[in-house]
Amino acid sequence: MALDFSPFRFDNTLVRDLPGFYEPWQGARVPNPQLVCLNLQLADELGMDMRYSADDRLAAFFSGMLNADGSEPVALVYAGHQFGGFSPRLGDGRALLLGEVIDTHGRRRDIHLKGSGRTNFSRGGDGKAVLGPVLREYLMGEAMHALGVPTTRAIAAVSTGEHVYRDGIKPGAVLARVAASHIRVGTFEYFAARQDHEALKALVDYSLARHYPLMHEPSTQEQSTQEPSVLEPSTQEPSTPESKEHTATNPALALLEQVADAQAALVARWMGLGFIHGVMNTDNVTISGETIDYGPCAFMEAYDPHTVFSSIDADGRYAYGNQPGICRWNLARFAEALLPLLAKDESEALALAQGVLDRFAEVYTREWLAVFAPKFGIAAPEEDDLDLFMGFLTELGKLGLDFTQAFRALAFSLETEVQDERHILSLWRASGVNSCADTASLLAWLERWRARLGGEPPEQTRARMLGANPIYIPRNHLLQAALDDAEAGDMAAFEALLALVCRPFDEQPGKTGYAMPAPKDSAPFRTFCGT
Repeated sequence: MALDFSPFRFDNTLVRDLPGFYEPWQGARVPNPQLVCLNLQLADELGMDMRYSADDRLAAFFSGMLNADGSEPVALVYAGHQFGGFSPRLGDGRALLLGEVIDTHGRRRDIHLKGSGRTNFSRGGDGKAVLGPVLREYLMGEAMHALGVPTTRAIAAVSTGEHVYRDGIKPGAVLARVAASHIRVGTFEYFAARQDHEALKALVDYSLARHYPLMHEPSTQEQSTQEPSVLEPSTQEPSTPESKEHTATNPALALLEQVADAQAALVARWMGLGFIHGVMNTDNVTISGETIDYGPCAFMEAYDPHTVFSSIDADGRYAYGNQPGICRWNLARFAEALLPLLAKDESEALALAQGVLDRFAEVYTREWLAVFAPKFGIAAPEEDDLDLFMGFLTELGKLGLDFTQAFRALAFSLETEVQDERHILSLWRASGVNSCADTASLLAWLERWRARLGGEPPEQTRARMLGANPIYIPRNHLLQAALDDAEAGDMAAFEALLALVCRPFDEQPGKTGYAMPAPKDSAPFRTFCGT
């Protein structure tokens, strides 16, 4: 029950418009909720009444144990393909949607908890989270936001005053995060698996109205009762203009196309930063195109398309280089869920869905080029640039050089007076390679790249590159050390790292060590699904 406590003005459309998509629930009571972090900038953007920022009830609210006026906490239901296998009933097993607010930009946003205790979807888990992983997601979300990647963000981290068993006894915590919504591919899969086509239709209409309003036209067509058929890669031609015209009167097709484009753009941005999500299950794929669920994620240092950090990804399913293909695979599962709404005739529905999937490579390549072009100093990418850009990545991979540092060094190889190769060659030499034979292919690539740049003033090209290539990312060894300190009660290292990654392109005096990869004698880094 709310106690005259109203830090936000809630307007909960999902609860109001989609009954059956959630279960009302209350977070667990905890002994001593305390704010560890409060994102004041985000709180202000969400229209939070700042008089409550020092109110002890705010920590209790963000832990899930205290309601606020207008909040209607619910556990959302969804299914999902996890590492390729389908789980028909997942849902918020340790999470709650507190409600929706309209931010100061007029955008509808969810406020959602992780670690708030068991729900009916818990599947035997304790429903809890611990401080280290909560702070990890807090920092990673803020870093990705600063890097220009669509993402969930944390508004608060709350310690609970209890101890939780993971790999030892850890301090308990709850994360309060914000998203455009928490509707996932798995949400559609849940109702498709139950052949609940009316619920699917309502979900399509709601999703279009909320996320892609220019494409929204409520569904009216009859629904097929046929089972979805598995969609696999094909050699069909991409969708035709006629099928594009069909989109205007086909809400399910419109949603599929919009989500496919949003996910292609999102994964391209991940690739441009060396980011590895680590667990691209369909229940972790938002239809809004935001990054969600920072569990075993990390940033790649030495460039290698096979890089995996997740301790549970033994076969490398979600390796860096596999992310575009997995994105398309997840979209195929989304398309399967929507088949009954795409057309009454199954073969027509399959053709429409396959058309969207077949154009994914074209869309993704365009987005990838748009991300990488400014990293190489190119304002307007061309088709042939794909080979040029991949050539540089090949050079990085030969010697396992640091992805982030290499692009900064490439930018500084363009001096205002003379083209200076020392910056980029220094990375090669730092790796222990000094012979002319080892650097010959790099020098040849540099000549080719400079020819592509043409006659633009070097300082202009370099400025474009420095604006696209960050200095600071959440280096894995630094983040882990900061989290270890935080769990021991010292937040100083975490706060320093958070401040840096929120200004990733601004060089800060005395912070050179934050831009360096882990020492070469470090043990292989592994991440865990800790929240």
